[in-house]
Amino acid sequence: MTIQADLLAAIETYFDAIHDCDTAKLNAVFHPQSSLFDADNGTVFVEPIDSFSRDVAGRVSPASTGQPRKAEVLMIDFLSPISATVKIRIRAHQSVFLDHLGFVLGADGWQIVSKIWHLESTLSADEMTQGAAA
Repeated sequence: MTIQADLLAAIETYFDAIHDCDTAKLNAVFHPQSSLFDADNGTVFVEPIDSFSRDVAGRVSPASTGQPRKAEVLMIDFLSPISATVKIRIRAHQSVFLDHLGFVLGADGWQIVSKIWHLESTLSADEMTQGAAA
């Protein structure tokens, strides 16, 4: 594989981890010392990956409810051959998020070292039904 193909594979692992609530995949794609950040409520919220992984483990997965996986790569910006920022849009249940994922290439392959997320929108029941029919 090429550097870009390997990075795309890591992004797909992230998409699968969120859609399936698969903490083994989640922990494989996140660096063990990574953190996640959000400021949608006006203050900076920081969550270490261990805490996020426990949260994901306790969720009902979108896959288990029959929701099709909706995730897309919006941008990849290589800072160097071993670091990149990836902007994605991903849906989990009624929530649609924009994420900026900071990736580095190390001994364990491409891993997320930081995630900044923003809740872009929350779908209504009608929008969720229309999305399932499409």
